[in-house]
Amino acid sequence: MSVRGHFDANLKVLQDKLMDLGNSAKVALERSIKALEEKDIDTALAIIEGDQKADDLEEEINDLAILLIAKQQPVATDLRRIIVAIKVAADLERIADFAVNVAKSTIRIGNEPLIKPIHHIKEMHAIASEMIQLTLESFVEEDVAKAKKIADMDDKVDDLYGETIVELLTLNKEKPEFTAQITQLSFICRYLERAADHATNIAEGVFYLVKGRRYDLNE
Repeated sequence: MSVRGHFDANLKVLQDKLMDLGNSAKVALERSIKALEEKDIDTALAIIEGDQKADDLEEEINDLAILLIAKQQPVATDLRRIIVAIKVAADLERIADFAVNVAKSTIRIGNEPLIKPIHHIKEMHAIASEMIQLTLESFVEEDVAKAKKIADMDDKVDDLYGETIVELLTLNKEKPEFTAQITQLSFICRYLERAADHATNIAEGVFYLVKGRRYDLNE
């Protein structure tokens, strides 16, 4: 195999590991919201226990990226691709962490009946989940059009976050006995909003990869 062929093969391994990490984070977030809705403590515990996989994958991605830079000394687009991969891995690992945080809040709420249906939380999750999927596709395809959609979707998550927090604050005044649960639900909204922000960070990485310059899509 030529030097270039070997390099491309390693880049493919790097990309595959990123997809694995992204899918793991996406699934963990989905399971965490389902556990919240169903008050499924066992699943919440399993999400926490399974977080090591995301940590290990991020470490493997970083090690491979450093090896590629050290041994192949890539330039221009290839170097940007590796640098962006390191950043994407960090953002995906943080999304997996947010799934763990949702699971921990679920455990803290326990078997207490939910003070209100979690429609907005589920909607925030649905958008964030789609954003994560689009980030993976936009990175693999180097598609800035898909990356731009992610920024627009982030605005929707921000709006839902604001609306839901206002609702929860109002409920807290009306039913102060549920303050502990309302606090945890507020945290969960924040975790989802932050997960969407990290998906937007990845979209910015795609713009940098393709265009060679940085864009702030959170403005």
